[in-house]
Amino acid sequence: MLPVFLAALLLIPLADIALLVVVAGAIGWASTVALVGLTALLGMLFVRAEGRHTLRKMQRSLAEGDLPTNEAVDGGLLIAAGAFLLTPGLVTDTVGFLLALPLTRVPIRVVVKRYVITPLLDRQTGGFATGQVYTAGFPNDGGPDGSAGAAGPWNAGPGRDGGSGDGTVDLGPDDYEVTDDADRR
Repeated sequence: MLPVFLAALLLIPLADIALLVVVAGAIGWASTVALVGLTALLGMLFVRAEGRHTLRKMQRSLAEGDLPTNEAVDGGLLIAAGAFLLTPGLVTDTVGFLLALPLTRVPIRVVVKRYVITPLLDRQTGGFATGQVYTAGFPNDGGPDGSAGAAGPWNAGPGRDGGSGDGTVDLGPDDYEVTDDADRR
């Protein structure tokens, strides 16, 4: 992960410089500097407006008793958009506008939640945050020598006791009993 991050830190400024040279050759240096300044100014005004809108949505979600997870991710993406828009260059301005516009920010938010936030929460909570927990037995509960262990309901092989061989057991309606709270009294 670190080498990819370092490569991006080096390649983005190089791409910015190359594009600025090409654009400056086409429209002139003064126009290019004005274009970079204009995109930074308009971008920051747009990020500010989107930030206020996101903050209002977050406050509304909290008032309704909902967790503002999407709004929190949007806030982080807007902070990144502001950083990209303040960095001089046309490539960074393009990335900043992609993060700032709601039409493109929503798919980016979905990808960030799926591939960054959810795996991080699963690692930190052992699956409890996302509901990926084991409800019966223990995963990979082999014997002390690494073998499959004694045949039992948690490590039954395929065809034995209804197990699938992966440590799970399929229970039928006759394998468990459901009691009503009134029956317990």
